[in-house]
Amino acid sequence: MALVVVDAENVRRSRWPNLSREELVERVREWAAHVGHDVLIVFDGGPPENAPDLLGSRNADDAIVELASGLDRPWWLVSSDRELRRRVGDGPERIVGGGSFVRDLVL
Repeated sequence: MALVVVDAENVRRSRWPNLSREELVERVREWAAHVGHDVLIVFDGGPPENAPDLLGSRNADDAIVELASGLDRPWWLVSSDRELRRRVGDGPERIVGGGSFVRDLVL
């Protein structure tokens, strides 16, 4: 089981029409329950609700990089942001593009 760290704004905007913040949270949670991974969805600004699997930050990319430096378990990054991918280096076990991830969510 991996921790799947989701760059929320990047993923939400990978599909047209864009997913709402709430819809993204709902679908990611359903996907995680189905595949058996833990998730942490990181938002720019406050998350849509107060929950342990959601994180709000002034800058989600910075929050993900900081989080990544302290992870001691297998984790995946979900984002199409090339700069963020560069910043986390070889830490993630797997990197998944936002568009690919959205297509895998239960629709």
